[in-house]
Formats: sequence, structure tokens, C-alpha cells
Amino acid sequence: LTGGVAHDFNNLLTVILGSSETLVESLGGDEELRGLAEMTMTAAERGAALTSQLLAFSRRQTLEPRVVEVGAVLGGLASMLGRTLGAHIALHLSSAPELWPALIDQSQLENAVLNLCINARDAMPAGGSLVIASSNLEVAGGGPADGELSPGRYVVIEVVDSGTGMAPEVLGRAFEPFFTTKEVGQGSGLGLSMVYGFMKQSGGHVELASTPGRGTTVRMVLKAAAGAAAPAPARPAREAGGAERVLLVEDDAMVRTHVAAMLRGLGYTVTLANNAAEGLARLEAGEPFELLLSDVVMPGAMNGLQLAVRARQMRPAIGLLLTSGYTENAIQQHGSLEPGM
Repeated sequence: LTGGVAHDFNNLLTVILGSSETLVESLGGDEELRGLAEMTMTAAERGAALTSQLLAFSRRQTLEPRVVEVGAVLGGLASMLGRTLGAHIALHLSSAPELWPALIDQSQLENAVLNLCINARDAMPAGGSLVIASSNLEVAGGGPADGELSPGRYVVIEVVDSGTGMAPEVLGRAFEPFFTTKEVGQGSGLGLSMVYGFMKQSGGHVELASTPGRGTTVRMVLKAAAGAAAPAPARPAREAGGAERVLLVEDDAMVRTHVAAMLRGLGYTVTLANNAAEGLARLEAGEPFELLLSDVVMPGAMNGLQLAVRARQMRPAIGLLLTSGYTENAIQQHGSLEPGM
């Protein structure tokens, strides 16, 4: 249910966020209207962040696991965390010597740590200390939480605060979605749920221990990986557009119209298809295309991934770009896409 709701919201947000962005760029001379467009875009971005949390909770987000040096990631977050926590909270980082690298989605790991630190900050309104410690763990059999982990090597991240702590009845519900002790409007109740879903989808585990008046400890257990950390992929520069021919396959009418308008505004020639069968017919008719841009989950006997495979068989040089508001087992196995997808 959660994954399906997030998918529907993503389709709507594609149109709202994309249209707002176009308006912001085109209303440079009208401060009042530009301000309204920027406010709409900000609201849509908040909605997109919420659907990302929903997908994390439902363990259906698209992960990009790679070999990550956990100590370096936590060290890189230190300056941002210092600003987020405020001067009234002392931050301490501790890392075990020769810490193993972890196999994890780095951006999602950073989000998880940030979520835990914000929770800790909110539990220490009068100030306190926050310790983020990382260490190695080797599980010979069984493991934390009565055998939640398979035997193997893991990297543990502990986030320990000196805050108000949680009563047993609150602790027992902490990972439930939408459960929060904060006032209305102060939290969605998805922070810990997102961390839990992300850890489970990544083959790890998360534990929570807390005592009223004595603070809380959150323990994330990540799968270890052999080898050195791979460099983070560089963010591509924003392109000005081009004149290539694009076959756009999308069953949602609003999304299809919006994406086509965006591409045409960048100079591309766009041909539309309502589903994979129509897209395949366009390819079989011999129409020239440099790129196939396709939704993945569509009605009919063929999905976007299958269409992409057929397109590459027919035209080895064609570019392939797949997009989806959510991920299905047909395209995502064990929490990640196939290499190169």
C-alpha cells in the first residue's frame, strides 16, 4: 500500500515540480509571480522528500550500493552536523582502527545518519552530547535481535545521545510509520521508519535502546565489503539541450505531456507512445531515434525494461533511459538494479 501511494504521488509531483521549475525560470522579471512559483516548487520538493521516506519504509526505493569507507562518510558529515545540531550540543566522532568498508548506498546512509542526529537534537532541547561511533562486527552465527543477521562481517554505526530518552511504551512503537511524540506539524513520524526500511533492504539491521532521562542509542549494522572504497560518481553538469530524436513511452497522460514539453523546450524532437507496444511498433517501423525514454511499469504484456531490451537488440547504438515512480520486482532484485542499469 505504501509503495503504491508513493508511486501515485511521484507521478503527480513530476508534473507539479517540473512545471514549477519551468515557471521559476521564465518569470525572472516578475518578482511576485516568481515568488509564488518558488513557493509551489518548495512545497513539491517537500512532497518528494516525503514519498522518498515512504519508499524507504516500504523497502521499495532504488538503491545504488557501492563500497564505502564509513569513517570518511561520517567525517564528511561532521561540519554539516555541527551546524544542524547547534552550539549547545557537543558532537564527538569515534572510529575503530582499520574499519572495514561497507557495501551501502552512500546518499541513503548519509540521510539515515542525519535523521538520527536530528532526532537526537530534538531530544536534547537544553543541550547535551551526541556520540557517533563506528566499529567492526563479525557474526559467526545468529547476531543482534535474536539472529536478525546472517553470519558474516558487518560495520556498526552507533548514534548515542544524552537526551530525554523514551519510555518502554514509546520505545516499542518507535519504528512504526507515522508514530511520533512530537506536536502536530513538528514531525512526520517517518524518520526511524525510513532508517529501519533502508537497513533491512540493504541486508543489515537496526536496534534501538533507550532509558527515560538517560538518553537513546541507535545501532545500525551495515554489510561489510571487501576492497577499497569506490570514488563517488561526479554530478553531471546541467546540459543546454540538443537536437536528437527521442521516443518517449509513458502511460500517464499528464506526465507524458509534461515531459514532452520539457524535452521540446530543450530542442529535442519527441515522438510519443502511450505504452510499450506502441513504442515497439514505432521502433519496428524504422523511425530514427537516438534515445528511448520509457516508463517502466505500464499496462499491457510488455513493461519498459522489456521494451528497452528489444530496442537494444534492434538498434545496438540507441540510448536507453528508464524512469519510474516506484520499483517493481521485475526491475529490482535484492534491493538494487542490475549493474549498468
